[in-house]
Amino acid sequence: MPKRFVYVNEVHRNQSHPSKDWPRLPLKERITKTLQSTAEVFLDAFVENIFHFVKQPMLVQGNYAPVNPIGEPVMISSVEGQIPNDFPEGVYIRNGPNPLFGEMTATQSIFGRSSAIWVEGDGMLHALYFHKDNKGNWNLSYKNKYIESDSFTLERERNRPLFLPVVEGQPAAVLVGALLNQLRFGKHYRDMNNTNIFEHGGKVFSIAENHLPYEIDVSSLDTMDAWDINGAWDRPFTSHPKRDPQTGELVIMGIDSKKPFYVLGVISADGKRVVHKVDLKFERSTLVHENAITKNFNVIMDYPLIVDPKRVIDGRPLIKFEKHQKARIGIIPRYGDVNSTTWFDVETHCTFHIINSFEEGDEVVVRGCRAEGSTIPGPDLGVNKIEWFRRAFLPVGREEGSDPSIDGILFTRVYEWRLNMKIGSVKEGYLTGLEVSMDFPAINNKFMGLKNKYGYTQVVDSIESSRIGLAKYNMYAKLNFEELEESHGAKDKRIKVEYHRLEENQYCSGAVFVSRPGGSDEDDGWIVCFAHNENTNISEVQIIDAKKFTEAPVAKIAIPCRVPYGFHGTFVCKTKNDFSKCM
Repeated sequence: MPKRFVYVNEVHRNQSHPSKDWPRLPLKERITKTLQSTAEVFLDAFVENIFHFVKQPMLVQGNYAPVNPIGEPVMISSVEGQIPNDFPEGVYIRNGPNPLFGEMTATQSIFGRSSAIWVEGDGMLHALYFHKDNKGNWNLSYKNKYIESDSFTLERERNRPLFLPVVEGQPAAVLVGALLNQLRFGKHYRDMNNTNIFEHGGKVFSIAENHLPYEIDVSSLDTMDAWDINGAWDRPFTSHPKRDPQTGELVIMGIDSKKPFYVLGVISADGKRVVHKVDLKFERSTLVHENAITKNFNVIMDYPLIVDPKRVIDGRPLIKFEKHQKARIGIIPRYGDVNSTTWFDVETHCTFHIINSFEEGDEVVVRGCRAEGSTIPGPDLGVNKIEWFRRAFLPVGREEGSDPSIDGILFTRVYEWRLNMKIGSVKEGYLTGLEVSMDFPAINNKFMGLKNKYGYTQVVDSIESSRIGLAKYNMYAKLNFEELEESHGAKDKRIKVEYHRLEENQYCSGAVFVSRPGGSDEDDGWIVCFAHNENTNISEVQIIDAKKFTEAPVAKIAIPCRVPYGFHGTFVCKTKNDFSKCM
């Protein structure tokens, strides 16, 4: 397996235990190492005297606050309802931010203030294990554990935050912070590894798109080595790789703040080789969260959420949604190059999550959760954050005299692009109305890249989200792409949506679709999700029959400790010999 990255200051971190080979090194090399170590000590001292970490309490309120690792797995006996007998054995795992040092996520210095945003917290896995004994009885256990990325390991060993926040803040503080992070650790920002969890080639990986994935031991949740596909992938790795259910190949992409800005890759079904890799020659660094596939093509999103270090020099934000710039979608053959990519100009948008994509006649159809703006990084410096988020999460035009540059820009709705490969035309529009905002989609993965009838999303509580400035989800939605709501005409296409409402003051995260073993229908399975009740402060895992979507969960499994809100999850099925993702 590839070795962990070694950062510069690991040299002086371990200097109390000098190598036994030190006296045998040539004099020139000993002098060089001594000077390097001395320089690192002075650099650390400079940073720690100039930059002071301070509290940023808004990031850790309520169930967004971090929890401690629990250690050994805890057996669970509290189940309301009944886990179906044909539910697969395996483990449901969800990833999410859990800052190691709590509120200490901002810095104050002579250069000004800079701060982290919620999505930057250290990654923690939360896992619920489903196992049957010899009598067919369910045995359940829960475990959580930090993902021990290189950044996390370094800070834990030194017992203090080290990486200076650079996503938001006063330009001078951001610029100097990024430079000092590069000098000290070889990178501008920390590897968070808090966004998703996926399986490929019989192995399970944790990921955030600013770093390589880390392999995870499913049984223990131990962090293993970073996965660079035997040295063939040397850049960041998307949080949402797409596995082709027909070939087993994994389609990935890697974005970066320096050229090449966007590289597409295809990994072999066994996970041992990069069988295709191409630079798509982007002219800007676009913070693209997800790619998609069809049977024959890869789908490339390019919208104007732009990372630009040069902008910081001019006193502007590092990351900004440039709403006046163009957006486009690229369609490239599975093993194509930049010259075989067909680009379609589309209306400017921000679509972090794609539901699915497929081919239909001459068209490539792309469906996603689209908004008019981006929640990352949030408002510009000096803008009232609370007021900005309050207005951004509410539906468009909710208030009299609304401002289209702010109001409703984070109200996310299901959207469809139909890209005609023959004549180059685009048909696009919303598939859901202004009743609810929804995001974090899931589908039956047997239909990845193929025409599907159903999709599932988490529904935003727009009022509560606008109040606190962070998205909270209080319902699930089941999308039926083949049925239209009767109240809408042909010119106002709105698909049929069913809703499953959670209890009052209960919110969910990490919803996945788990297929029923041997099931034939696309919706033959369950929605599995973590939910937290803010009235009782109890977290649980819910299992909902997808065919009886509006009915009560078939099972509610109480978790023995609080599970903070997080991001994406997966279900890894247990077979006789190994774990492999449940399709």
